[in-house]
Amino acid sequence: MDKKAILEIKGYTKVYGTKRAADNVSLTVESGDIYAFIGHNGAGKSTTIRAVVGVLDFEEGEIFIDGHSIKKEPLECKKILSYIPDNPDLYENLTGIQYLNFVCDVFGIGAKEREAAIKKYADMFEITDSLNELIGAYSHGMKQKLALISALIHEPRLIVMDEPFVGLDPKASYVLKQIMHEMCDKGTAIFFSTHVLDVAEKLCNKVAIIKNGRIIESGTMEEMVGNQSLEEVFLEVHDEEQ
Repeated sequence: MDKKAILEIKGYTKVYGTKRAADNVSLTVESGDIYAFIGHNGAGKSTTIRAVVGVLDFEEGEIFIDGHSIKKEPLECKKILSYIPDNPDLYENLTGIQYLNFVCDVFGIGAKEREAAIKKYADMFEITDSLNELIGAYSHGMKQKLALISALIHEPRLIVMDEPFVGLDPKASYVLKQIMHEMCDKGTAIFFSTHVLDVAEKLCNKVAIIKNGRIIESGTMEEMVGNQSLEEVFLEVHDEEQ
């Protein structure tokens, strides 16, 4: 499979008052990549992710999704990406199935395709029996699963996730990893932040470490880790960069 740049962040900078929450961030995620974005709380992960998906304006730099500028062509970008925030905000007065059908309507997914996709992912995440219940009655883990399904059903070219494994039970985490591999085999690119470094190490082929808004290290997982663990590398480079 030919590698193609699906997400390109070029010199992205975001300033709040005097604080540079993101400082000249540049990285490229290609088709088939599972790319981990790691750093301590407040390092700039969510600020970068929110700019990538078009929910946070920024002054400096440029972000391209499959060649489209998120600033100038936000709709083109949003058609081909999915975003799962760390705390998904769902419509609590809808049932699970109503919400998924609403998402399918937004992306123009036909009846046959949506039925097959909803069945596939609801069965995998074991929430089929709860789809007729109101989302307001769901547990945090069930809401997370519904948000994941809503992000997968239109087969996006790019999936962007902020801490996707938080709140998922071990089985759902395993299923999500399976789906991520399956989608990447088809050419989807995945970019996500996580604090779970052993999961990132096993799952991802690329990684970037961010500190104080700046990327201090990035590369393939193989190059970065060598014969250490990702946790050891992270603590080492993090402590070196003062």
